[in-house]
Amino acid sequence: MRADVDAHFAGRTAIVTGAGSGIGAALTRALVAAGAEVVCADLDEVAASRTVTSVTGPGTARAAALDVTDAAAVQALVDSVDPDLLFNNAGITFGGETEDLTLAQWNAIIDVNIRGVVHGVAAAYPRMVRRGSGQIVNTASMGGLMAAGLITSYVMTKHAVVGLSLALRTEAAAKGVGVTVVCPAAVDTPILDKGYIGKFHGRDFYLKGQGVRHPLDPDVFAAEVLQTVADDRAMLVTPRPARIAWRLGRFFPGFVQKQAIGFVAKQRRLQDKRARKALKAAA
Repeated sequence: MRADVDAHFAGRTAIVTGAGSGIGAALTRALVAAGAEVVCADLDEVAASRTVTSVTGPGTARAAALDVTDAAAVQALVDSVDPDLLFNNAGITFGGETEDLTLAQWNAIIDVNIRGVVHGVAAAYPRMVRRGSGQIVNTASMGGLMAAGLITSYVMTKHAVVGLSLALRTEAAAKGVGVTVVCPAAVDTPILDKGYIGKFHGRDFYLKGQGVRHPLDPDVFAAEVLQTVADDRAMLVTPRPARIAWRLGRFFPGFVQKQAIGFVAKQRRLQDKRARKALKAAA
């Protein structure tokens, strides 16, 4: 039976990281609409403030500057809010050939996508355990369930987030704390247009690679997330074509791996074609 979302979130406090845009902003809007008191945290406080001005509903929102790679800053924010819910959502991506990634880029994506989640868990989970209640919601990706090259560093980090979430849930269940990981296919956010290396083209890769013709609307996705959290489910995999692809991979991993190799080869051909076209247009 589906839980009543408004009843679940009304009056509860939440921190959402990476809330200045994209999924984080949509989660903030959905939570406020459901009556929650939300701290909209982002490295860019101006962007977080813009999100705050976009919310409507019975709940409240305020902006906070937060670098999730700074464990002390995360701890300080959690201590000041003592949230009922923590949405570890901040993330970055790099797309391109793995040999072109610098060590600094590897470290940056590990720091934000893995350590950023760990910092949130380390700060909030012990408080929730002592209180005997609370929920942690980690944003992963279809990239955390299936693997394709050209976004190798991103896939690595999101697999880690999935593993952390599912393992922690088995501990937390007996302590009154819920843990949920959300694994969407491409969501129509600025991340689709960032982190390009070389000839990589994000929208082409993320949409065609996950079998989704159009990216998910962030607000539609946020509504799905809140329902999943209210139902205290372990994982959300969405939309339906992504769920089918994930299940296929579980039963036929060799077939899916072969398809992924073919997909990477096709992407390289498309990237070369796009680069030649751009050079011709510039000549």
